[in-house]
Amino acid sequence: MGLNKGASSDEIKKAYRKKAKEYHPDINPDNKDAAEKFKEVNEAYEVLSDSQKKAAYDRFGHAGVDPSYSGGAGYGASAGGFSGFSDFGGFEDILENFFGGGFSSSRSSRSRGVNSPTKGEDIIVGLSLSFIEAALGCKKTISFTRKEKCSACSGTGAKKGTSPQVCQTCQGTGQIRVEQRTPFGVMSSVRPCHVCGGKGKIVKDPCPECHGIGKISRNIKMEVNVPAGIDDGQTFVLKSQGDSGNNGGPSGDLGVKVRVAKHEIFKRDGYDIYCELPLTFTQAVFGEEVTVPTIDGKVKYNITEGTQPGTTFRLRNKGVPYVNGKGRGDQYVKVNIEVPKNLNNKQKEQLKAFEETLNHDKNYSKRKSFFDKLKNFL
Repeated sequence: MGLNKGASSDEIKKAYRKKAKEYHPDINPDNKDAAEKFKEVNEAYEVLSDSQKKAAYDRFGHAGVDPSYSGGAGYGASAGGFSGFSDFGGFEDILENFFGGGFSSSRSSRSRGVNSPTKGEDIIVGLSLSFIEAALGCKKTISFTRKEKCSACSGTGAKKGTSPQVCQTCQGTGQIRVEQRTPFGVMSSVRPCHVCGGKGKIVKDPCPECHGIGKISRNIKMEVNVPAGIDDGQTFVLKSQGDSGNNGGPSGDLGVKVRVAKHEIFKRDGYDIYCELPLTFTQAVFGEEVTVPTIDGKVKYNITEGTQPGTTFRLRNKGVPYVNGKGRGDQYVKVNIEVPKNLNNKQKEQLKAFEETLNHDKNYSKRKSFFDKLKNFL
């Protein structure tokens, strides 16, 4: 444990957590040295976390806690053996608090039983959509692989006409108790059964279809309804379309995560759509009924006389439909007035003559306002 004699309870607990994490079998799979170290740490904490046993160890060393000393007259024998962790709770409680529940599965499985129904794994599959497909919804075909119960053996893993046998080593519990004599006394721990692999049953004659697993991988093609209004990066879920469950448990779910391509004209912000509309100089001056594109098709809109560059108008309820709800967003159209280029001499002269007929204060209000402010500034 790396502790000094007379270490406090907090120091013992802190040292134990550090060592337990360092040598735990789940972190060091197939490492026999780590497994032995883990046992030693476990046994040391068993003694040091008990104030009476710790006092005996501080005073007499190993002899104070090993029942084999003095014909079993050591502290461990007189106390009736180890009674478990006294002040800090059980080993699994320590690990569950320390690792955030990561090591509590063995205890949970014991409380549920190795053959209890459990839900199958969820599956995530990607789906590419166009801007319009995502906005208005569509039907698409997706392909994925999932694990299904083997029909040949009905999920048992045993060849047809046979059945799995209860493991005689663990009596169907999937776990065995191991006792080990150490310098600190006889320690016991629960481990997955090495004979059945923790399943509680042994398949002596495996199913030739699933090779004793009880499940087979199947390629699935499925037509799905993409909900209108779904956005890039979002996921819609199809219940019970994932991997099949275990021991009669429900199937997992299928999540479809979408990627939406950009559009040449439209941009999306939430459920609203934005676009720009180019107008000619004369359309802006005189006003005109123009055609505006939307995700539903083309609509007519009246541009008012004297429309200025950057003017934005709204088309109500022409945006994206709300996902699984009523209503939809709006479409905002920004006017972009294009100044004519490549004029010939006659056209230029005509524009100059036209400009001379204008009253700058009356016909160019923004220009007048700007120069009025400039005069005050100067």
